[in-house]
Amino acid sequence: MTRRGAVLFAAMSLVWGVPYLFTAVAVAELGPVPLVAGRLALGAAVLVPLALHRGALRAAWRHRWVVAAYAAVEMAVPWWLLSDAQQRVPSAFAGLVIATVPLWGAGLAWGLHRERLGLVRAVGLLVGLAGVALLLGVDLAGGVDARAVGQLLAVALCYAVGPVLVARRLGAVPALGVNALALALAAAVYVPLALVRPPEALPSWPALGSVAVLGLVCTALAFVLFFGLIAEVGAARATVITYVNPAVALLLGVVLLGERVSAGMAVGFPLVLIGSVLATRSHPPVAEAAPVPEAPGGATR
Repeated sequence: MTRRGAVLFAAMSLVWGVPYLFTAVAVAELGPVPLVAGRLALGAAVLVPLALHRGALRAAWRHRWVVAAYAAVEMAVPWWLLSDAQQRVPSAFAGLVIATVPLWGAGLAWGLHRERLGLVRAVGLLVGLAGVALLLGVDLAGGVDARAVGQLLAVALCYAVGPVLVARRLGAVPALGVNALALALAAAVYVPLALVRPPEALPSWPALGSVAVLGLVCTALAFVLFFGLIAEVGAARATVITYVNPAVALLLGVVLLGERVSAGMAVGFPLVLIGSVLATRSHPPVAEAAPVPEAPGGATR
């Protein structure tokens, strides 16, 4: 990997590892809808002019209905679910559950008959599922909110479905145009909802700053950096950040928010990580063709 590729990789690992921290700070005061609306609006405000300047928006607009479906499954639905869930679970736990995205992706590739499972990938899926069972089973027994867990698993599934949709229907459309239009369409839904029911009290500067970071850094800048990373190291190697982001989320949650590492997280997460690496050892064609990241996060996570 070149020096530029290494710098971009490190930047993306951080940028898509911190959303859980800032979501936890902002959602406590703003609630899920205003938080998601702010993130979408800020991301669109940066990417839409850039896409227009580069002529990428017109091609995406010709496929606006597919882009709208992508916006729903990759941004509008999972970002609300994640924000709502993080009102009841620690940010580190949320990041580790979202680490199951590669497992969902490998399962989808096999289920859609686009990828032969093979022994190594089958073992990876089994190991990963065992890790999920330990991660969730132990923590649910310890009192973790079951509804929040279900929401986080739904987020991980959405993050796995999004790239499949793009690869199948939008593979020839510029990625910048797809994501800029998706952000704008989702923002057009959320911003009016946020204006109808604004926060009861004026948010603090940390809450507002967290929304700014989520929109400008974790969304707009993240997409630009990720496109650069793909150009530098290739799509398959770029998606390795999926394995690093949860560790960043865990570290930040513990160090900055004082969250504890539960037994389920300590035992289950390593198995999820090992299973994800094995299950995605031979990258499916979908991951190579997709102009957007596999995961959280992204997420844009």
